[in-house]
Amino acid sequence: MLAVLALALVASADDLTPRVGVIEIYGARKVPLKKIKSTLGFTDGDLMPPSRGDIEDRLDKIPGVVASRLEASCCDDRKMTVYVGIEEPGNRHFVFHPPPTGSVAFPEAVVGQYHEFLDAVSASLRRGKVDEDLTNGYSLMADPDCRDHQRYFLAYASDGLPVIEDVIHHSADGEQRTMAAYLLQYAPRGAHTTSDILDDLQYALLDAEDNVRDTAMQSLRAILVGGRLHPEEHIRIEPTWLIELMNSVVWTDRRDASEALVNLTDKHDQATLDLLRERALDSVIEMARWHDLKHALPGFILAGRIAGLSEQQIQDAWINGNREEVLEKALYPNGRRTIFGRPIP
Repeated sequence: MLAVLALALVASADDLTPRVGVIEIYGARKVPLKKIKSTLGFTDGDLMPPSRGDIEDRLDKIPGVVASRLEASCCDDRKMTVYVGIEEPGNRHFVFHPPPTGSVAFPEAVVGQYHEFLDAVSASLRRGKVDEDLTNGYSLMADPDCRDHQRYFLAYASDGLPVIEDVIHHSADGEQRTMAAYLLQYAPRGAHTTSDILDDLQYALLDAEDNVRDTAMQSLRAILVGGRLHPEEHIRIEPTWLIELMNSVVWTDRRDASEALVNLTDKHDQATLDLLRERALDSVIEMARWHDLKHALPGFILAGRIAGLSEQQIQDAWINGNREEVLEKALYPNGRRTIFGRPIP
C-alpha cells in the first residue's frame, strides 16, 4: 500500500498521472469534516498530492486532532481512493509496542532467499499470477519461482523457529521483523509450538512498523484457513487485538483486521461479536459506508452479524443496496437509539 502511494506521488504530471477519486475520512467524531477537507488542500479529481508528510503535519495542527494518517488505494480508471485517518482525544487509542533495540538477525542466506522471493512475487504479479494455496496453513503460490522460495522457508522454519521468534521480539530492524512475521506461518505445528506461533503473531500485530503488522496479518490468515481444514491442529486466534486494530488511525490496519474478523466470525460467535460491538462499532459502521465496495464489504458483513442477521439476509441486503437498513439495525439494537454503540437515555 505504501508503494502504491509512493508511485502516485512521484508520477509525472501527464495524462497518465493518478488522480484523486474519492476521499474517505474516518475517526473524526468532533472535528468538522469541512475543516479536514479544506486542510487537505486537494479534492476529488485533483492530481495526487506531492507530499503525504506535509499534509499530515497540517492535519495534526487542527485543534482536536491528536494524530492523522493518509493512505491511498489504487485504482479505478487511474483514480485513487485516499483514506484520511483522524485520531481525536477520547477516541479509542491503539498503542503499539515500543520498537525493540536488539541486534539479532537472520543468517545472510535466509535474507538473500527472502529478497529473491520478493523479486519473484513482483515478477509474478506483473504476469498476473496471483493465486496461492493456503490449505496447509501457509502460503504456496502458483508461480513456481515463488513456490520454490516458500518451500525453502518451510524447510528453514522447521529448525529455525527459535531464531524467528527471537527476531520478532527483539530485532531493532523492521525488515528483519517483517521477515520473521512472514516465516512464522511455515513453522511446524504441534500442541506447544502452534500456541507459541499464534502468540508471536498476535504480538506482532502491535508492532510499531506498518509492514510487520500487515505481514503478521497475512500469516494469521493463512494459519486460520489451514486450521479450518485441519481441526486437529486446534487453531484458536484470539479476537482482542484484531478488534483493537479496527480503531487504528492506519487504514491498512483497519482493512486487514476487518477481513480477518470476517473469517473469525463466520460461525457468528456471539462473544466475539459482542466484543466487536463494545470496542469498535463506530469503526465498523464507518468502514461499511466507504464508497470502495471491496473495502466496504468486510465492515458491512460485520455490521450485519452484529445486528443478528443471517448470512443470506446480509447477502441480500448488499446485493439490493440496502446498506443503511443493516447499519441501522447494528446501531439501534431492539429499536433503541445509540451513538457509536452507546445507548441514548
